[in-house]
Amino acid sequence: MIRINALLCLIFGLTAASAWALPETVIEIRNHLFIPQRVTIPANTKVKIIFVNHDDTPEEIDSFDLNREKVVLGHSRATIFVGPLPPGEYQFFGEYHPNTAVGIVEVTDIVEGSNAD
Repeated sequence: MIRINALLCLIFGLTAASAWALPETVIEIRNHLFIPQRVTIPANTKVKIIFVNHDDTPEEIDSFDLNREKVVLGHSRATIFVGPLPPGEYQFFGEYHPNTAVGIVEVTDIVEGSNAD
């Protein structure tokens, strides 16, 4: 019985640790703009995207390409998870400010830069 409990703890611990090891990238919202407007993430990998809203007003992140929708209140943050995705470009926009709040998630086999760890 002790061996079974130890095995379950080991399996649960490895599963929990792998969930925390997801690559992540941060996109800021300032003056109804996404900064950066383009982020690059690895293909075929689940990724955590954190939106940090520095504006006083909320923004609704919307993406038909990613099938995601999330409201980020003013002076707060929100997280979405995407992937695993094949290589390509996936558009997203701010529903409350669609003319200025626009962005692209670029999914590539090789990730350059530091916006996806």
